[in-house]
Amino acid sequence: MVEDMLAARGVIVSHQTVRLWAEKFGRHFANDICKRSAGRLGDKWHLDEVVITIAGKKHWLWRAVDQDGFVLDVLVQSRRNAKAAKRLMRKLLKGQGRSPRVMITDKLRSYGAAKREIMPGVEHRSHKGLNNRAENSHQPIRRRERIMKRFKSARQLQRFVSIHDPIANLFQIPRHDISSTNHRELRAAAMETWRQIARIHAA
Repeated sequence: MVEDMLAARGVIVSHQTVRLWAEKFGRHFANDICKRSAGRLGDKWHLDEVVITIAGKKHWLWRAVDQDGFVLDVLVQSRRNAKAAKRLMRKLLKGQGRSPRVMITDKLRSYGAAKREIMPGVEHRSHKGLNNRAENSHQPIRRRERIMKRFKSARQLQRFVSIHDPIANLFQIPRHDISSTNHRELRAAAMETWRQIARIHAA
């Protein structure tokens, strides 16, 4: 999309150039956003995993979001077992600096086994119908997967989601604010934050 936007302005760049720009500057932007949001995300964690085929081999994209749909963390792994679930939970605890009030997952038993060892005091609700928030959070990555004609490697996928999701968080408006009168103000505040991070001067 960036390639097309630049072409419309008479600037010709290759897809590879845009990708390298995104990797170089996107990591900086994503890290800055994560620092700004530290400690502000919700205390109800929705965990889910989805299969992604890369070079003919199955990988699992493990994702955690809070009650407002903000992505807490994403981890690409080759397994869908208790060891993989433990790795995700340890990464979450390190990144968030605290345990959740409640954790919601689907019926995969690996979550329960991992939680008993990593977060034994946390309430765990295991019910597929309660976990739509995490499942819906996978949709943007599915769209990217189709546009990019599949990811080339697990490393590429991990690099992409670790940049994409924090930036998407910045422009995420919680559902309870979507129809409120301050929606425009929230959007404007997000754009102002983005200008500060990207060092863009308003015209």
